Amino acid sequence: QVQLVESGGGLVQAGGSLRLSCAASGRTVSTKAIGWYRQAPGKQRVFVAGITSDGRTTYADSVKGRFTISRDNAKNTVYLQMNNLKPEDTAVYYCKADTWPTDSWGQGTQVTVSS
Repeated sequence: QVQLVESGGGLVQAGGSLRLSCAASGRTVSTKAIGWYRQAPGKQRVFVAGITSDGRTTYADSVKGRFTISRDNAKNTVYLQMNNLKPEDTAVYYCKADTWPTDSWGQGTQVTVSS
């Protein structure tokens, strides 16, 4: 069983930056793909960025060039560096590990970007 805890969210002005962390415990996630998702009020949860066990990354078009996902396997942690934040980035951000038999999700961290 993997437990995921997100942190690093907060209130920031448009154009600012935040770095989210997704810390895993219980089992190593170094061999797992990890994804960041977000859910804005009244909307569905959507994919933001993902990183494979060997470091390959993918991004939603809406965040390409602004967000960077990375991982530190020694710390069992995945990060999401968010730059040039926009009000439309406001959401609860969740990380997910591709574990078996079911995916593991964190509880989320709120990101609010003011205009």
